[in-house]
Formats: sequence, structure tokens, C-alpha cells
Amino acid sequence: MAALAQPDPVVFDAERVRADFPIFRREVHGKPFVFLDTGASAQKPEIVVEQTRRLMQDDYATVHRGVYHLSQQMTAAYEDARAKVARFLGASTAKEVVFVRGATEGINLVANSYGNQAVGEGDEILISAMEHHSNIVPWQLLAERTGAKLKIIPIFDDGTLDWEAFGELLSPKTKIVSLVHVSNAIGTVVDIMRAAEMAHAVGAVLVVDGCQAAPRMRIDVQALGADFYVFSGHKTYGPTGIGVLWGRTELLEAMPPWEGGGAMIEEVTFAKTTYAPPPLRFEAGTPNFVGAVALGTALDYLSALDLDAVDSHERALVAELESALRGLNSIRVVGTAPDKTGVVSFVMEGVHPHDIGTILDRDGIAIRAGHHCTQPLMDRFAVPATARASFGIYNTSADIERLVAGLQKVTDIFG
Repeated sequence: MAALAQPDPVVFDAERVRADFPIFRREVHGKPFVFLDTGASAQKPEIVVEQTRRLMQDDYATVHRGVYHLSQQMTAAYEDARAKVARFLGASTAKEVVFVRGATEGINLVANSYGNQAVGEGDEILISAMEHHSNIVPWQLLAERTGAKLKIIPIFDDGTLDWEAFGELLSPKTKIVSLVHVSNAIGTVVDIMRAAEMAHAVGAVLVVDGCQAAPRMRIDVQALGADFYVFSGHKTYGPTGIGVLWGRTELLEAMPPWEGGGAMIEEVTFAKTTYAPPPLRFEAGTPNFVGAVALGTALDYLSALDLDAVDSHERALVAELESALRGLNSIRVVGTAPDKTGVVSFVMEGVHPHDIGTILDRDGIAIRAGHHCTQPLMDRFAVPATARASFGIYNTSADIERLVAGLQKVTDIFG
């Protein structure tokens, strides 16, 4: 399988990076395209687009099933992608990496496999008030199945976690703590190392939703102390329909299958079926091998840019936008934690976020408007929705200038 060239490691240069993304060659409504919705789904570099085309056009064959050349070649590429993910996360072995459809499926897998055997009636599951729906609903379902209780760690008005309340909620009844690493709605960065120490002190495991962290900061799951970590391919500049669940070896080995089918078995008879070891135990059916290989390409691309530089760049953009918004008296930023990245959510007095988004779209500017799959968090801040600008590796100060000019236009329209 032909290898694609990777970018040379350089000091971070968003303008140069932007040139790698074909979508920015187009216009929207006759205006240069400004994309500020990476928090929902990132645009794709040409190297990922081209890799996907090659896999589908020139190299396509299913994995783990064929003795012929193309199948063996694709199987090797699929398992190489697993090794790339392991390196990206700082995992001790590629066997700890499970390919799933996305972070949502990863969390559901943990809740249904680990959770069903580790949680019982009267036990407790802790999540925070800033979680995405995908890190709320699976735990609600687990609590309903088992008779466990779901408890919520509160946050302060600036969007930071209330660590004292967290400590008070923890007890020997706590079996699972599941937290976002970076909030998709307000950008708060949660101290995962601290959370892991606290959870482990009462014998609980820590599940981490890393969807917003993985694309913009260096991740080392072993150093963080997490027990499970999930992220989505489409937010890390890879394809949709592919994601990752990382879990500690000893936990994965003790977990039963969640789904049954091909590939996850050792032997099937009508009397009894025995199961493959992890990670294949959790990859029933024909996997999204094209997505997995293309995700590996995306992670290579992202890592070559230097994730520390990416992190610094996106934090600088957040600070720049928040500073600019202070000059617009009608706007209030929602979520002002001292440690935040990637996201700026705001409301404008007298204007619904959907109207903001619609007007900005006419100027070729794409933002997110709504509750961002965090309805309980919106309730916490007593707003129905926010407008959200979320940054990627291709965003620059020029994008912020366009956004601020567009917001000024909105204020002029609504007077």
C-alpha cells in the first residue's frame, strides 16, 4: 500500500496548515469560508481525503478474513492504525485500543460491558454537570438497569469543576466516575490526573471523554491515570464512523463481549461460543477498516504538527476572541474558566443564537448555535442555547476578525 507523505515537524503555522485543507478553497454565499465549528466535526486535510480515496479505489478488501494479497495488506494496515492510535495515546500496548464507531459507542460499550458486571443496586456513578449527552444517557441507562444512583458533580459559575463537592460525593459506593477532559460547550479543561487520584482512592474507575482534548493537546493515558479513554475520529481530522476506546489491559480482559458476531469469537458451536481476547472481543462484525486506516493517517498528520504547539495556538485564539468580545457590550461569554481551550460560547442580549448563526452564515461564517448536546449545562447557566465558536488547527486571527465584524452586523440589525 503506497505511503503518503507526511508534513515535516515545524513551528506551528496555521496559514500553512490551512493550505492542506481543500474545503478552504471554496466560498460560501460568495464569501471566503470561515469555519468555526471544529468542536462539532473537524474539516479534513487533503492527505486524509486522498488516503480514503486510495483505500476505496485501489486497495479495498476486508480484514482478518482473507488469505489473498489485498486482504492481508489491508489487515496489516488496519492493525498498523491500531498501533498508531496506541502511540498517540501513550498506551502500553496496541491491544488496549478498541476501534468503535465513535466516542458514543465507546462509552456505551464500557457502560454495558464493564458497567453491567461492576455496578449493582445501591452503587453510585458520578458525572459532572458539564457532560455531553453521550456521557450522561449511557450512565442513566446503566443506573436504571442495575438500581444504581447517578450523582452529579456541580460546577461553579465560571464553568470549573467543584472539587470539594466532588470529594464529598465520592464514597466506597462509587464504582464509576466519568468525566469530560475538555468541555465541548464551554471549553473548560478538567484536571484528569487529580480526578483519577480521587476516584481510585475509593476504588472507582475513571472513564474520560476525550473528544475535545485529543485533537488539540498531547494525551498520555498512563500519565493521566485514566482507566478508559474515548475519542472520535471525525473530531481529530479523520473520517466519520470511526472512534477509539482505550482501556487498561486488565479491565478489558475481564470484560464480557457487548455485541456478538463475526471476528470477536475463537470458536462457535450451537452448544457454546468462546471469545477472542481484547481488542477483537469488542469488534464484532466487519469493522470500519477504511476509517481506521484513514484515522491513523489523520493522527500522523496531527502529531507531526506538534500537539503542544497546537494547544498553545488554540488557547491563544480563545483568549483573542474573548478579548474582542469584551468590546461588544451586548455579548456575554458563557464559561470563563481560567484553564480552557478550543471553544468560546456566548449569548447576545435580545438575540437568539440561531439568528446569530443564520446571519453569520450569509457572510460565509460557520458557527454552532444550540445547546451543543449539553442541555443540563444550559440549564445550569439559565440559557436555552448559546452561540459557539470552536477552533481548529486551520483557524487564524483573520477568522476572529471576520467573526467579530459579523457579530457587529448582528448587533446593528437587532439594534
